[in-house]
Amino acid sequence: MRVTFTANGKPVEADDVWEGESLLYVLRERVGLPGSKNACEQGECGSCTVYLDDVPVCSCLVAAGQVQDREVRTVEGLADESGLDPVQQAFIDAGAVQCGFCTPGLLVQTHDLLEREPQPSDTDIREALSGNLCRCTGYEKIMDAVRLASARKCQKVGTSE
Repeated sequence: MRVTFTANGKPVEADDVWEGESLLYVLRERVGLPGSKNACEQGECGSCTVYLDDVPVCSCLVAAGQVQDREVRTVEGLADESGLDPVQQAFIDAGAVQCGFCTPGLLVQTHDLLEREPQPSDTDIREALSGNLCRCTGYEKIMDAVRLASARKCQKVGTSE
């Protein structure tokens, strides 16, 4: 089957898609967007998190046919022509990227959190990222990155404390 959708603001067509194929597979192997990682394939680790119509989902659990005529935004779509998203830059600056496998999902979840709650508490951060597993960092650098991204975003819009 052919699946047509929007990926990061651009129309995309994927041909010869098997009806049971995951959105994750289509993004990585058919569309050329390898940012989302394939780890557990069971929706347990969060490394494949993408936006589907502005809602974060585990792309390994979404059948490719479900995205017909819908909008997908991947970790690659967080950056724009001016550069990295503040969340992406904060993860780099805080040293929250080690092996990088969990990073795409953490970036998407953090981006979503800060869109909903620009100044999250540590509890808010932990809850928002609870579905994302990391085996390298111990999470403290990730927490630092989210706090840094929040501070920068708030400073940019003039709502800092």
